[in-house]
Amino acid sequence: MSRLDWQIGTVVAITTDTPRVKTFTLSLPHWTAHRAGQHYDLRLSAADGYQTERSYSIASPPEQTGEIALTVELIADGEVSGYLHEGVAVGDQLELRGPIGGYFVWPAGAPAAPLLLVAGGSGVVPLMAMLRHRQRAGLPNPAVLLFSIRTPEEVIYQQELEDMAAADPAFTLLLTYTRQAPAGWAGYHHRVDAAMLAEAVAYLPGAPQCYVCGPTGLVENVATLLQTQGLPDEAIRTERFGPTGG
Repeated sequence: MSRLDWQIGTVVAITTDTPRVKTFTLSLPHWTAHRAGQHYDLRLSAADGYQTERSYSIASPPEQTGEIALTVELIADGEVSGYLHEGVAVGDQLELRGPIGGYFVWPAGAPAAPLLLVAGGSGVVPLMAMLRHRQRAGLPNPAVLLFSIRTPEEVIYQQELEDMAAADPAFTLLLTYTRQAPAGWAGYHHRVDAAMLAEAVAYLPGAPQCYVCGPTGLVENVATLLQTQGLPDEAIRTERFGPTGG
């Protein structure tokens, strides 16, 4: 079976990550090992023949065999995200194909290089797959995640990321809140800028391989700032998207 052939996956778990974000874990009859950063297409079909598709980044690592996890943000008037959040339960079946994508994947480029991950909102999903892969495979690459979110309740995977950072001295988690910070917060409280990126890079022992994912404005700004700081184009990989699951 080709990875571009459609197959029927069964929902085996649903996790609420934030008030507007859920992760759906699906068991696949024709599971194929993916690369961290790839995505699956999901297709919904109505009884009258109407169909619609969306692409979702894989949140789970390749080491999680036989199944994949897709993290979906509920957005206003989102045709697919609304159905997934409100109409899907454990045991339901969904039509998918994948894994897809060959550019925004890790390891790639310089596989032994330190890793700088910059996320905006739900753009953290493919980067989380990279961090989970790094952890599960025992990869030694020092890593920093700079995660930009609007408010405290919007931090996807917060507990897992904090636990990962506490257990691994080679991984640094940096959060910046662009609207409302937690009470007593002493960290970043503004949009990603040059000084913030320079501080993130300074946590790493050498020139990093960079992955930037999130809304177009953030991605373009961060990529430009990284180039200005002397990182070569081939060391910066970007993926632009807004809320997942429109």
